[in-house]
Amino acid sequence: MKILKRIGLFLLGLIALILITALFVKKDLHAEREVVINKSKADVFNYVKYLKNQNDYSKWAGMDPAMKKEFRGTDGTVGFVSAWESKNKNVGKGEQKIAALKEGERIDYEIHFIKPMESMATSYMITEPVSENQTKVRWGFDSKMTYPFNVMRLFMDMDKMIGDDFNTGLSNLKSKLEK
Repeated sequence: MKILKRIGLFLLGLIALILITALFVKKDLHAEREVVINKSKADVFNYVKYLKNQNDYSKWAGMDPAMKKEFRGTDGTVGFVSAWESKNKNVGKGEQKIAALKEGERIDYEIHFIKPMESMATSYMITEPVSENQTKVRWGFDSKMTYPFNVMRLFMDMDKMIGDDFNTGLSNLKSKLEK
């Protein structure tokens, strides 16, 4: 009986330690990557503003060619929604909506992840001229991890995980547009 009591106290102590630690761990997530594409800003923006085009360069879109996709609204305009559902747990189920668009400069997205874990995030793409025929594209992501799940940040480099996927997508985008 003493052993069970000690095990119970140890487990309670461990849980308390995790919960207390989580109080001091950041909840905000931010990742941003960029690439320079040898095309004019107008050409690049006119391609990336269409959410359906992410199917051609986004790493996540390529992870499951059999995923179900649904589109609502007019692509390239505020309010357009791209929804997906995949049996691949790394892709899951969710929706991405064009939340704001500053023509020629910036697109803001709202992302609603439904499965495997429900959460909300925002994302953006910004195009900036480097020269007449070169454009810098910045792709960013912001989200919050809820307490106590934010303790996972101690063991996972979310910036690297998301950033590596953005780098893959931006590299694919560069290859696609520079053909």
